[in-house]
Amino acid sequence: MTDKAGAPKEQLAREIDDLFTQDGLGETRAVLVMADGERAAERYAQGYDADTRFVSWSMAKTVTAVMIGMLVADGLLALDAPAPVELWQRPGDPRAAITLRHLLQMRSGLRHTESGDPPYESSEVRMLFLDGRDDMAKWAKEQPLEAEPGERFEYSSNTTVILADIAADALTDKDDPDARRKAVTDFLDTRLFEPLGMDSMVPEFDASGTLIGGSLMHATARDWAAFGEFLRRKGRAPGGEQLVPSRWVEAMISPSPAAAHYGLQTWLNRPVEGLEFPHPLFPERASENLFSLIGHMGQYVLVAPDRRLTVVRLGHSDAEQRRTMLQQAADVVELYPQR
Repeated sequence: MTDKAGAPKEQLAREIDDLFTQDGLGETRAVLVMADGERAAERYAQGYDADTRFVSWSMAKTVTAVMIGMLVADGLLALDAPAPVELWQRPGDPRAAITLRHLLQMRSGLRHTESGDPPYESSEVRMLFLDGRDDMAKWAKEQPLEAEPGERFEYSSNTTVILADIAADALTDKDDPDARRKAVTDFLDTRLFEPLGMDSMVPEFDASGTLIGGSLMHATARDWAAFGEFLRRKGRAPGGEQLVPSRWVEAMISPSPAAAHYGLQTWLNRPVEGLEFPHPLFPERASENLFSLIGHMGQYVLVAPDRRLTVVRLGHSDAEQRRTMLQQAADVVELYPQR
């Protein structure tokens, strides 16, 4: 705990301790709480510390969405124009109807299976590790439609790689992988990571130089908290500089027409009827304005603007353990009053 806990210290300490020691919620490796812009609490499991870089998994998607927002603000991309994918612009190709907004809201209609059984039937696994691994965006863009663009929500890590490829094409006209990597790295460093002091961030790229923007960025818990706080402040750096327009962050945390619990590459704490799987957050425990970055196996950056709060939990939990862990994380959130 720190002197700026912003909540009863003993109670906060107990709730955070439970995240590390309670049975049935998996392995918690890091917890960091930011309250009113101050570090309220920070704890690590043995073998991890403030300098450990944690893999993002799908938390990277929200970073990619911010990059797209900056390019839209710069006039290099248009949210509701046909997505600038040359392959889709051939006469008669129905994929020409896919917009950047469709991609951001996971309603492109492209054929996709996020999780397969066995795993090699997963479109994501095939893209990341099998036939698509050397040029992930090319593989993802070649998929046919299985639904009308905009019609339905289907979570897709491959969609985010397409977005990352579009970003690289907007930043450089070169096909050389090194040039593509440099263009995106320089942009993210200059426009986002450096102003936020996120100096631990290491993004990964495939062999073609495309950012693996749906799943592979590495950063410390403090830097993940800094990114959450940046979104809580609606796109402002700690010094007040507006890094991405506030209206873009508002769009990121506004519900998609096809999924009330999803915005632009960001999960929302809004109730949804008839979900096939358990809700990824806890709408029964916190207000609808809470939102989150969520990564595979239990990576969370929970942002509660009405409580001026950001909670980072990083670790390893299976699906059943995550449900228990989220309730414990909600206990931490509830220590902070709504304002």
